[in-house]
Amino acid sequence: NRKIKFREGFRPFAPSCLEEDLGEWFEIDRPSPHMLLVDQVKPDIRNGPRALKAVTHVDGSARIQSVNRDQEPLYYDLIKAFKDRTGVGVVINTSMNVRGEPIVNTPDDAFLCFMRTNMDVLVMGPYLLRKGDQPAMELQSAEEAFGLD
Repeated sequence: NRKIKFREGFRPFAPSCLEEDLGEWFEIDRPSPHMLLVDQVKPDIRNGPRALKAVTHVDGSARIQSVNRDQEPLYYDLIKAFKDRTGVGVVINTSMNVRGEPIVNTPDDAFLCFMRTNMDVLVMGPYLLRKGDQPAMELQSAEEAFGLD
């Protein structure tokens, strides 16, 4: 929250979960491909060693995005690769914008947001950009660019 979104630390991110794994982590009984549904993180997850702290609100809920391969093959494969390495088919997700700014709408917007924040990596479709590999740019700091304290 502080590094990228410049917002309060208590705000949870949203979980993106492999659709077939929803029941393992959440009490939701249907897909939620557009992050429109909120449901509870299962109590044994919430209170156990596999707690999803970054995506769980203080009331135990999460704004869930289910991901299936037919709808989002690249994102699905990314989450599946994470699951293959960690055993967890859930990653954090958030809109790409800084507090008080509109959501990015173009690749140029995404690149400028990436360069003005403390993001380390930007993935757009099949492209992966590492901050350290980018040419130096004359940019305002995020605080100046976005009018933050």
